[in-house]
Amino acid sequence: MKKGGCSTTAPKGELKWWQLSLIGVGCIIGTGYFLGSGIAIKTTGPSVLLSYLLAAVCTYIVYSALAKMSSADPQKGSFCAYSEKAYGRWAGFSCGWVYWTSETLIVGSQLTALSIFSQFWFPHVPLWIFAAGYALCGLAVIVIGTKGFERVENILAIIKVAAIFMFIIIAILAFSGVLHGDGFKPKIPSSVPDFFVNGFSGWWSSLLFAFYAFGGIEIMGLMAIKLKDKEDSLKAGRIMLLVLAIIYTVSIGLAVTMVSWTVFNDKESPFVLALQNFDLPFFPHIFNGALLIAGFSTMTASLFAVTSLLVTLAEGGNAPEIFEKGKKIKNIPWPSLLVTIGGISFSIILSLAMPGKVYEYLTTGAGLMLLYNWAFILLSSYKLIELTLFEKGKNIAGFLLIFAAISGTCLEKTSRTGFFVSLGFLCVIVLVLLKMKRVWKNESSVS
Repeated sequence: MKKGGCSTTAPKGELKWWQLSLIGVGCIIGTGYFLGSGIAIKTTGPSVLLSYLLAAVCTYIVYSALAKMSSADPQKGSFCAYSEKAYGRWAGFSCGWVYWTSETLIVGSQLTALSIFSQFWFPHVPLWIFAAGYALCGLAVIVIGTKGFERVENILAIIKVAAIFMFIIIAILAFSGVLHGDGFKPKIPSSVPDFFVNGFSGWWSSLLFAFYAFGGIEIMGLMAIKLKDKEDSLKAGRIMLLVLAIIYTVSIGLAVTMVSWTVFNDKESPFVLALQNFDLPFFPHIFNGALLIAGFSTMTASLFAVTSLLVTLAEGGNAPEIFEKGKKIKNIPWPSLLVTIGGISFSIILSLAMPGKVYEYLTTGAGLMLLYNWAFILLSSYKLIELTLFEKGKNIAGFLLIFAAISGTCLEKTSRTGFFVSLGFLCVIVLVLLKMKRVWKNESSVS
């Protein structure tokens, strides 16, 4: 492994703030929202709205810290580079591999979600067959290298937003009486027990799934180096999070008041279930098709991120050089591609072994790994930028919300498994880190 780290001064970019906001909306809205919100609703009922509002607040706190560091010192490695500058090479190494692990788990979560959506049409086909098929298609896109893929990604992002607005419009028509459903009666909670249907502990355990729906601000941090004016990164994040908070709360708020919270599950999109009492035979099929198209675009983008991140880690000396200099297939080093295939294969094996709960396990593990990195971002800001008293208090509030989301996973049996999975990955990273510290020490003594 070579000397170095994550830090590389960022080049001048041409991206405008509103373009970064759109990229953020497109990257963040994914299967964690379209399907993961069903788990959150099942866990806590109508109080899920409070979970999403708090998740939005914490996301803003973390992104504010990241944006301020980006404005003061633009770095190609973004949050990994800042961790290394603040606490040393061990922090940059840990941050990079925690993020790589979280993205790998996210790919597995997205593959499983795509497979669940596909079972809407083909319920008797095993989950793992769909997962393998989508994985092969995604890898084919990476290897072939579609020209203009970023432009296609933007179009598919519009499809995601259009699908949400289609649901919101239909739901409003239902509430206004224009559409008539079979026995439709709004189910608005009228007491605290009706709002917190599983008590405080149920609401607490739902927090992680709300946080997971906002996962993606790290990508905005990485893209911020392409801004024409680096100081616009905070403005871009504010607009993006405001849009997401409105979209999430309005759509989920409508869903939980249209049918009983008990019908929501981790096998069907909550927005399809919310309209099940209406004679709209076209809606489930159109909506499911939009989810598949949008979900596949997000999954493929994550595959690109996982594969290229290994190359970036190798360039910074935080991964073996073979991931950077190995023989290339369409500009992708084959060792990096091989590791990506290994991560995907792990997800497919899980789909085969545990078809009932695999999505929840992967989502919990991925969400926790993301939150560990969010904590790194807040910690780095204390050392790298001047914080006002208010900003310090804001960061403390962010830490408390992150801790609440992480600890909440220990309260429910299924998410508890995901918690221990994430701890297992952290232990592996720590063991490798201890080995690498000896390697770095030997390199320093030689030089």
